[in-house]
Amino acid sequence: MSKLSPQEEKELTTFIKDWLKSHSFNQKDLASELNIKSSRTSEIIQKFKEFYKKGGMFNIAKNLIKIEQNWLNNNKIDSQETNTTTPYNQLDIDSLVNQIKQDTSE
Repeated sequence: MSKLSPQEEKELTTFIKDWLKSHSFNQKDLASELNIKSSRTSEIIQKFKEFYKKGGMFNIAKNLIKIEQNWLNNNKIDSQETNTTTPYNQLDIDSLVNQIKQDTSE
């Protein structure tokens, strides 16, 4: 496959930065998903150039979708773990406050 044009590279860079921001991730998170050591923009774009050579924009999109799915699945797992702990509800707090008042008034 041919190389990305300078205009395509610029648009891809802008897109990736906006995409990361919309998912509340940063370049370091993306670099980790891409299995590259550096989170510098130039290194990330180099990786996407490799994707482009192997399959064009379709291959870039496919890899971005895979990364996004990983992030979404990880967020679901994190939220499920968070929800497994039983938070105090208002009734529990009220009971606790009443108990403290009783204990301190005696």
